[in-house]
Amino acid sequence: MTWVKVCGLTQEADVAAAINGGADAVGFVNVPSSPRFVSIERASQLAKGISAHTVLLTLDVEPAQVLQILEDSGMTGIQPYGINAGATARAAAAAGYLVLSPQRPTPELKVADCPGIALLDTPSQTALGGTGRVFDWSLAKRLAGRFVLAGGLGPDNVVTAVEMVRPWGVDASSRLELSPGKKDHGMVADFITKAKNT
Repeated sequence: MTWVKVCGLTQEADVAAAINGGADAVGFVNVPSSPRFVSIERASQLAKGISAHTVLLTLDVEPAQVLQILEDSGMTGIQPYGINAGATARAAAAAGYLVLSPQRPTPELKVADCPGIALLDTPSQTALGGTGRVFDWSLAKRLAGRFVLAGGLGPDNVVTAVEMVRPWGVDASSRLELSPGKKDHGMVADFITKAKNT
């Protein structure tokens, strides 16, 4: 059964929709440039009392600071970007947290060498991920090991993605939205159901 993360959550009702739909993890974006930005305090509120993994997305935060944030907030996972991404991923993995390690999908990528679990997304010139665009899935199809497929996934294409790539997990955000940061609960439920039943 495919592991599923719903990311870019900013509202309690959207978190509840993801959890009630069967998501294994929910993600909160603490990147100021993102239209889905939430503060650490807000992310902590949204994550409180959730049985699924709660993953914080960070940018250029020092590893020690990230570990302190995770301990203070009670969140269970990290998805680090930027100049400290590798060191943060290694430190968080060593401390026992769930680590989603963002990677550019390339023919040379070896997911087994990534700290935690590799997350393959579609970057652009202005965004680290969350672009809503699909990359060439043939780059992921050949990979050996556990990884999460992201980038332009939604209810309309997740079945094809899982059947073709056979990832360990999938992650979606922008394609499940009514507007940036506000989820369509029907699409969230549909995405999770299709991903898990494929």
